[in-house]
Amino acid sequence: MPEQANLTPVMNAGEINDLLARVFPQLNGQHRFYEAIDIFPGGCTVRLNADESHLRPGGTVSGPALFALADVGGYVCVLSHAGPNALSVTTNLNINFVRKAEAGPIDGHCRILKLGRNLMVFDVDMVAGPDRQTVAHATGTYSIPPK
Repeated sequence: MPEQANLTPVMNAGEINDLLARVFPQLNGQHRFYEAIDIFPGGCTVRLNADESHLRPGGTVSGPALFALADVGGYVCVLSHAGPNALSVTTNLNINFVRKAEAGPIDGHCRILKLGRNLMVFDVDMVAGPDRQTVAHATGTYSIPPK
């Protein structure tokens, strides 16, 4: 699928992680469960470092943990491309769980589908395991507050 033209990041992964630690400390507490790995024109890669605290019975990473990864991916996309306005908020997020995810790194490959003045639409493919197969896929929309 073609990328949206002319999307240039305004922040890098290190700056995003510093911003998240400052404005959203409850996301990770004393750990680094959710983090930005890479920022690139039109998207980002985020990671959930899933441990036993993210598992539901049966050894599967819980739906809420994967949902949070998708939401963090959208937040990182909007912050890194529209600017560091921490008041951007999710207006919609739909997720499909595809297969079991076990503890370990789960990467969310996020892509901006449309970035406008007020809204950003994105999707995220969450992959895990040694074969890096899709464990969940989500689409969402973020509201961007006026400058």
